[in-house]
Amino acid sequence: MSQVLVASNRGPVSFSLSEDGELAMRRGGGGLVSGLAAVTGAPRDPGPPRLAQQSEASSSAADVLWVCASLGEGDRTAARRSPDGRIDLAGYDTGGAAVRMLDIPAATFDRAYNGVANSTLWFVHHLLYDTPRSPHFDARARRDWQSYEAYNAAFADALARDAAQGAKAAIQDYHLSLAPRMLRDRRPDLRIVHFSHTPWAPPEYFRLLPDDIGTQVLLGILGADHAGFLTERWASAFLDCCELLPGARVDRSARTVTCSGHTTHVGVHGLGVDEAALRKRAAQQDVVERARALKEQVGDRQLIVRIDRTELSKNIVRGLAAYREMLVNHPEWRGRVVHLAFAYPSRYDLPEYREYTAAVQRMAAQITEEFGTADWDPLILQVNDDYPRSLAAYGLADVLLVNPIRDGMNLVAKEGPVLSKQGCALVLSREAGAASELSEDALTVNPYDVSQTAETLHQALLMPRGLRAERCARLAAAAAALPPQRWFADQLAALD
Repeated sequence: MSQVLVASNRGPVSFSLSEDGELAMRRGGGGLVSGLAAVTGAPRDPGPPRLAQQSEASSSAADVLWVCASLGEGDRTAARRSPDGRIDLAGYDTGGAAVRMLDIPAATFDRAYNGVANSTLWFVHHLLYDTPRSPHFDARARRDWQSYEAYNAAFADALARDAAQGAKAAIQDYHLSLAPRMLRDRRPDLRIVHFSHTPWAPPEYFRLLPDDIGTQVLLGILGADHAGFLTERWASAFLDCCELLPGARVDRSARTVTCSGHTTHVGVHGLGVDEAALRKRAAQQDVVERARALKEQVGDRQLIVRIDRTELSKNIVRGLAAYREMLVNHPEWRGRVVHLAFAYPSRYDLPEYREYTAAVQRMAAQITEEFGTADWDPLILQVNDDYPRSLAAYGLADVLLVNPIRDGMNLVAKEGPVLSKQGCALVLSREAGAASELSEDALTVNPYDVSQTAETLHQALLMPRGLRAERCARLAAAAAALPPQRWFADQLAALD
């Protein structure tokens, strides 16, 4: 196996710093980390921080090196205390993965991550802008863009330095849109794949970006030999946008883009779950204990579960509003159902996200005040990240609600059916990438239609248990058909 380098904003582990200067380590979050961890050997839930034996660190997957950014002061401290940022060589138990954590200056990281990646590119690809008011590309936006360029250059420099002759580099997601072109300029001998975990905006929306910035994003990804997407829909949108580039030649039948003498192949690589690993983790004692506590809390009532970050595209407020409307229109469910909503705070540095988290909490409080009784709590809202409790909830759910405005894939829609004990009904937004694979056995909804979602929740609760179990089994089989190992291997194989 030739050397493989993985580059992503978020790494497989993260660190927090106590007041006395001690570092605590925990698993990285998000679907990207879960997917990549399955193929690099990094821990998806390492548990309490501990030091690895040096022999373990040095025997990490020598053919795979994961390059990531320091996301906070704890990460930066860990990177500075490690040999050239190599967390594994400092003795931390990264589960066998070789990990280089980049100590990017905090101000540069903040402007690149919050000012561009999450406030601009994420908003464009998820169609989130309130266009009468935003975006507003001014001098400050240009300064943020310069930081985004510097951030991408830091990754390109690290990859160029660490890569062996002819190595493969797998660059992940919208944070690193410019890195493929930068890396090709530095190391033309490398074979490069860029993978987009988000949707891709249609041309008319992509053109909200300033012309030069939009061009740089496209040219950046076209620096790769292969550009991967989660669904045909997102790949087609990318090709549509490439047709806007002067001098670019798009071949739809071959699915290639040729620009400035370089040809990039465009591929679709669906991402599912590692069924065996997920079931093994869900069988551990901390999950079993949380499942027991949840069962006691819910009793013999039916359970609707949702598990999300409080991210604008996840559509949590409309989901809660749909649950409320179901209780209004179908009072027979009062006292007979509980909605367990995991809404983990996300991107709290951005005011839009702080307000959205507050809106989720307001809607939850309204439901509890309107319908709650002395012996029935209609809604349990959990805002602290508890991975074992999420796994426990999957197992107990009668209905799983996944209603994003727009999502590249959404692994929650796949993890839930795999871990369901008796079979759950999946209520799924048609705008989630997972709908292209799961719509036949899911109950699909328009994420903007609260009334439709309310009625679909009602129908899901009424679904006979036998039918629910049959459909859930097919959903689980589809989710497990595209494990992370295959997803990643297919990207690397495309480079050959």
